[in-house]
Amino acid sequence: MTLDRLAALHGVATSYDPSPDRTVPVADATVVAVLAALGVDAATPEAVATALATAELAEAERLLPPTVVHWHTPGPPPPPPALATLPPGTMVRVEAEDGGETRWVTPGVAEPPGPGGASVRAERPGSGEASAPADRSAPPEPPPAEPPGPAEPPVATSADPPAPEHTPWPALPLGVHSVTARTPDGRVARATLVVAPGRTPQPPARTHGFLVQLYSLLSAHSWGMGDLGDLAELAAWAGRAVGAGFLQINPLHAAVPGTPTDPSPYRPSSRRFPDPVHLRIEDVPEYAYVRDRRRLDELLKAADALRQSVLNDGELIDRDAVWALKREALEEIARVPLAPGRRAAYCDYLAQQGQALEDHATWCALAERYGPDWARWPQGLRDPRSAATARARRELIDRVDFHTRLAWLTDTQLAAAQRAAREAGMAVGLVHDLAVGVHPGGADAWAQQRTFARGMSVGAPPDAFNARGQDWGLPPWRPDVLAATGYAPYRGLLRNLLRHAGALRIDHVMGLFRLWWVPQGQEPTAGTYVRYDAEAMLAVLVLEAHRAGAVVIGEDLGTVEPGVREALGRRGVLGTSVLWFERDWGGTDRPLPPTAWREACVATATTHDLPSTAARLTGEHVGLRHRLGLLTRPLAEEQAEDAAEVGEWLAYLARLGLLPEGARGEEGAVRAVYRFLLRTPARMVGVWLPDAVGDRRPQNLPGTWDQYPNWRLPVAGPDGRPLTLEDLVSSPRLHGLMRVFTVGARTAPTGARTHTAPPGARPT
Repeated sequence: MTLDRLAALHGVATSYDPSPDRTVPVADATVVAVLAALGVDAATPEAVATALATAELAEAERLLPPTVVHWHTPGPPPPPPALATLPPGTMVRVEAEDGGETRWVTPGVAEPPGPGGASVRAERPGSGEASAPADRSAPPEPPPAEPPGPAEPPVATSADPPAPEHTPWPALPLGVHSVTARTPDGRVARATLVVAPGRTPQPPARTHGFLVQLYSLLSAHSWGMGDLGDLAELAAWAGRAVGAGFLQINPLHAAVPGTPTDPSPYRPSSRRFPDPVHLRIEDVPEYAYVRDRRRLDELLKAADALRQSVLNDGELIDRDAVWALKREALEEIARVPLAPGRRAAYCDYLAQQGQALEDHATWCALAERYGPDWARWPQGLRDPRSAATARARRELIDRVDFHTRLAWLTDTQLAAAQRAAREAGMAVGLVHDLAVGVHPGGADAWAQQRTFARGMSVGAPPDAFNARGQDWGLPPWRPDVLAATGYAPYRGLLRNLLRHAGALRIDHVMGLFRLWWVPQGQEPTAGTYVRYDAEAMLAVLVLEAHRAGAVVIGEDLGTVEPGVREALGRRGVLGTSVLWFERDWGGTDRPLPPTAWREACVATATTHDLPSTAARLTGEHVGLRHRLGLLTRPLAEEQAEDAAEVGEWLAYLARLGLLPEGARGEEGAVRAVYRFLLRTPARMVGVWLPDAVGDRRPQNLPGTWDQYPNWRLPVAGPDGRPLTLEDLVSSPRLHGLMRVFTVGARTAPTGARTHTAPPGARPT
């Protein structure tokens, strides 16, 4: 079909395979809507024919894709395929991000005329060796308003080196460069060239650490929810006292303000900048110099009452109440002039972040006046580059400066937390989390609106967990605009997240390859997959991880198309393996032996979307879903199936000699689960912090909204009583579990095999 060919040229699927033996066609109306979001008119047969002819002609005439990828390899490198297939005699000029220049001619008929010569790379003095990475402190360039068109080639001068007929492809420095190709017949193309190392940095042979939702971890000093001071303290203790190598935390992205604020960390206003609600107020240096101590004392008393209401009175974590107190305190602190050294550091941060930070702070200032959804602002303010927005920015300059300062303060405390982790001996340190997308009304969607697909939302097709599919309410990035901008928004996002990280977890990492787009107003079942340039997305990811020296972890649970895990593995991206999903799905369906687990993964017993291990072992999670009316079968049937699965696991753990305490002891069973994880070859083993103290409540229960207090529960003991950070570090149960990691832990076996997972086994 003509529509099918047009869709294929734009990476839009016209069918999908929920299982190897089943193909589901996508409705034509969905394909037409998705193409429209990509700027392609397919509303009528005539429009489809015109668009197809235009697309095929552009494809036939295209010299280069918008972004070219080159993987750095030892020895003489081959040229990137996109350049190697250019017409013979094409002059290729690479302008490196460090100022150097390289010229190369494709084999064949040489450029006319010249006496011959060699490929030359002209470098600035002190630019370093060709393979050295560029300075990662340089700010990423902002995306242009419109995709860039072909650039004119540089004019040749008598000083230019003559072009030889056959020259080897040169060794280029790692980085994001500009490449221009000029064919012998005068055609010109310009593209972004990403030169990346072959793999991301890797963790040590074996390390363990905690998985924690930071907001849930209150201490005697936090203001009603966990903060960056608590994170630094937990890191300092965990590294020194129990030999932890990392702390994996929830996304700290800036939230969309509201009444109430959406507590989910996975639907933020901005993924690039952290939320100042996580600040430890007393750790801000200017706090000590606030003159109105009386007001600060009143705020401290209110914060203490808020903390006590959560810890002692059973109240939920109230992010809005916490932020109201912190914002007022920060307003007082902002009146204190910065000392010269602090002012210089602040100015450096402003220069590094550039336009992206100014846009973020401007959105925050405008949201205070007009509300948090930019689509409802006055018309002129909906465009971040309009004259009206520029005037408003000048009028609100004090508020813009306030929000840029908050971003800087939060960045400095993130740096302090990572520093505390590394000083405590952690091999990795903080593992930050990257959400799949952003809120459609938030700062990123406003500042980068040309990069997002209008009228579309990211979700998931029907699977074993959600028969009706999922709509996450997150606008997707347009793959064509990303490529045209050289992936500048993506590069800037990664660079900021990796500033103070030892590792980065990417939620739904399959989104680097394809995403399920749902047209606005339609059911999730009426969506389709849109493909991204995974090679380019991975190259940018590997390059930025290399520059930061950070490990990359992909959350690859659920429906994963063939070849994705293998592609991620080739680039050193670790996967995520959860105990209850690791079965021999292609054979016996029994628990997968520990030696058969993959090595390149973070092995865990559970996640924030699943029951805690204690809840799983006791069956409490089934009772909870029954009380909320979420079961699809009779309670007795669900309980029987759950008990059989748990019994199978306990029997298996006993046969392996991992349950010396006996099958009846809950604490012993939890320890056995983690002993099992240590038997696997996994490079990283994650301990869900609530598991260490017997908490039975999930932090998030998928499929619920107001029926369950998602993202608002403090860590608690088996009786549901909240525990402070001070309680946690002195808990006998926690220390008993951590002895599993320090006493008698067996060396990870070799011979891991390729990971398998059941179709649709995604819990979110």
